[in-house]
Amino acid sequence: MADSQRIDDLRRRVQKDPASIAFAQLAEELRRAGRFEESVEACRAGLATHPGYLSARVTLGRALIELNQLADAQTELELVLKSAPENLAAIRGLGEIHHRNGNLTAALAQYRAALALARNDPDLEETVAQLTRELEPAPASASAEEDTPSPDSTESEAFDLAPPPAVESPELAQFGAEPVPSEAELEHAARTLVALEQWLDAIHVARADRRA
Repeated sequence: MADSQRIDDLRRRVQKDPASIAFAQLAEELRRAGRFEESVEACRAGLATHPGYLSARVTLGRALIELNQLADAQTELELVLKSAPENLAAIRGLGEIHHRNGNLTAALAQYRAALALARNDPDLEETVAQLTRELEPAPASASAEEDTPSPDSTESEAFDLAPPPAVESPELAQFGAEPVPSEAELEHAARTLVALEQWLDAIHVARADRRA
C-alpha cells in the first residue's frame, strides 16, 4: 500500500471516530512523509483526548524538531521521559535539540544515554565520537620562554675575572694621589672588555634565534 493511500485510510478512520487511537499512527505516517505540520495537527488533536499516549507525544516532539520549534519539542519529550525515562526516541530527540541549540555538553550526555540503550548503533557512535572530539580541551600551550637568555657557563665566567688590586706607589701614596695603573692592569682590563663584548654578542644571537 502506498504511503499516501495508507495516510488517507488512517485519516478516514480518525474522521469517522475522533476518539480513535489511530491518530497516533496517522501522525507518525505524516511525519515520515515529511508532512510535519499535518503531523503536529494530528498529534495535538488526538492528545487532547488521549494525553497519556506517549508514542504520539514522541511523534509530536520529533515533528516539532523538524519545524525548528525546539522549545515546544523539548517540553513534549521531557514529558515523555518523566513517565518513560528509557524512551530511546525521546532521549535521542533531546540530544538533537541540545545539539541544534549549540549546547554540546548536554547533547553529548543525551546521545551517550541513547547509545547505552542502543549499543552498536553506528549513527549514535559516530555522533558521540564527534562531539567527544569537539569537547576535548585544547592542549596547553607551551610556556613562553624568557626574553633574556641565561649566559653559558663559559660566558658567565667572564664576569668572574676580578681586576687585580692596584699597586700603589709609596711616593704617590704619601701625597694622596690616585695610583697609576700598571701595564698588567691595563692588559687585564682590555681582556675583560673583550670578554664582556663577546658575552653581549652571544645574548643578541640567542635572542635572534628565539624570535626566528
